[in-house]
Amino acid sequence: MNIIKHIIRRIKEGMLKDMLRQTVWIYGYARHYWKSMIFYTLSGLTGTAIGLLSSIISKDLVDIITGHQTGELLKTFCMMIGFTIGSQAISQFTSYLSSKISIRVDNEIKADIYEKMLSTDWEAITHYHTGDLLVRWSSDASNISNGILSFIPNLIIYLFKFIMALGIVIYHDATFAIFALIGMPVSVLMSRKLMNRMVNNNKRSAALNAEMSGFNQESLSNIQTIKAFDLIKLYCERLKDLQTKYLKMRLEFNRMSAVTSFIMAIVGMAVSYSCYGWGIYRVWSGAISYGTMTLFLSLSGQLTGTLNSLISLVPTAINLTTSAGRLMDILNMPRDDYSQTEEVTQLSDMGKKYGIRLEISNMSYKYNSGTEVFKNVSFEAAPHEIVALVGPSGEGKTTMLRILLSLLHPYEGTCLLKSGENYNNSLTLSPAARALFSYVPQGNTMFSGTIADNMRSVKPDAADAEIIEALKLSCAWEFVSELPDTINSEIKERGGGFSEGQAQRLSIARAILRKSPILLLDEATSALDVTTERNVLKNIMKDDYPRTCIVTTHRPTVLTMCDRVYSIHDMQCTLLNDDEIEEITRNF
Repeated sequence: MNIIKHIIRRIKEGMLKDMLRQTVWIYGYARHYWKSMIFYTLSGLTGTAIGLLSSIISKDLVDIITGHQTGELLKTFCMMIGFTIGSQAISQFTSYLSSKISIRVDNEIKADIYEKMLSTDWEAITHYHTGDLLVRWSSDASNISNGILSFIPNLIIYLFKFIMALGIVIYHDATFAIFALIGMPVSVLMSRKLMNRMVNNNKRSAALNAEMSGFNQESLSNIQTIKAFDLIKLYCERLKDLQTKYLKMRLEFNRMSAVTSFIMAIVGMAVSYSCYGWGIYRVWSGAISYGTMTLFLSLSGQLTGTLNSLISLVPTAINLTTSAGRLMDILNMPRDDYSQTEEVTQLSDMGKKYGIRLEISNMSYKYNSGTEVFKNVSFEAAPHEIVALVGPSGEGKTTMLRILLSLLHPYEGTCLLKSGENYNNSLTLSPAARALFSYVPQGNTMFSGTIADNMRSVKPDAADAEIIEALKLSCAWEFVSELPDTINSEIKERGGGFSEGQAQRLSIARAILRKSPILLLDEATSALDVTTERNVLKNIMKDDYPRTCIVTTHRPTVLTMCDRVYSIHDMQCTLLNDDEIEEITRNF
């Protein structure tokens, strides 16, 4: 009755419903690997059957030696050795096969989850720390891949082994089966208590692991800042605090686990000695042979071990569903919509000749927190133009660029891309339209690898001459040409080995090489001197390619080169006249 009440309470709490939903999600992956699962299961069942036959042959061998049974000693001995070797061979083969399949499944599932994470709506996924995402992608995804291969096959194998061993024992002596299973209720009750703790422990452990991973990732990527402010001691203390929290949580669970394991060990010993005593009594009374007693003792150990293995599948299931739930939190978020890919391709083809015009009308946007950023703003930029966005920090310049890239989504208004002879072909901004943009964000955005690798990430088939031309346009060739390996020179993590100005020019070169109709520069020339900055912008716009260039800036030198300047302030985007631009320039 208590168990029924417990289940009803769990249903009301939604826990069983969540576990069922998570199990169905796991099955969605598992069904892709059913052949591997069947092969693994058959191998395990074969090994189990051979192991049980070895126990029976061992019984016959003992009976032949003690004279309780007639038969060929050498033949039986050779059969036992053969079955034992066969059992070990199958066991090792199954283990090798399991590792091989597990690695393949792990790679495939991680690749799939990685792709889905990158395709998740940017605004939604930024609510999670990158350290948390890394833990979910690595640890949780590995739990899923390991569980898919092992859980269902092991459940079948353990049940088969338990039923067959129990059947053999009952066939010879039903009373012995009772002794062998007498500890089952205690094991189940203790395991149930431990499982309840394990559910909560797994969730807390995953959360703490994510917190520690985020802390480590963030601190190691900002070593320069930590050293500059002499914060080494502070961050070491923070790490120790996190480790103390983790240790406290683990010790709390381990104490419970140790007590449970001790009680179950005592029960196991009691069962073993009971079986041993009953076996001695039956041999002494002449009811069974020595061989049968050794068989009973062997099978009693297998029954107890198999039962514990079956019970251990419960925490495996809990780990699986917990990991599935954490991954589902991410993967069930809104995904980027690429349904307009064909229309984008058509507009891109027209853009090569006519360029692409950007028009925003009566657009409004607010953060998820409810803070209004833009209210009924309008904005436009045309081919062969440099359009600047100016305004105080934090007013929404970078937010505007993110809206153009469909990283953020307005709740009202229209955002159109137009092309054609009279700009009569239009398309609404969407994630698919990112193919029409090149973007140089604030900060260092170069990846580890060679300069050429970074350039070809946006145009894989780019020839060396094309890369060099892009570097010349961004005024980067003047220092790249002096490097021993030129475009094959290595870039370290976060642009290491290059100054901020050099890294900015490399980022601009990458954007130019992409040759998209619209170029977005977010404070992308802030680390350049005035002369270099002017040369870069002139080079970008001097060719015949109908490029639309939009920049955010605080530099007056940029404003003098712009065709239009918009001021972003107080949720508005206002087009400035020449007098207003001149006044802003004087006030810099």
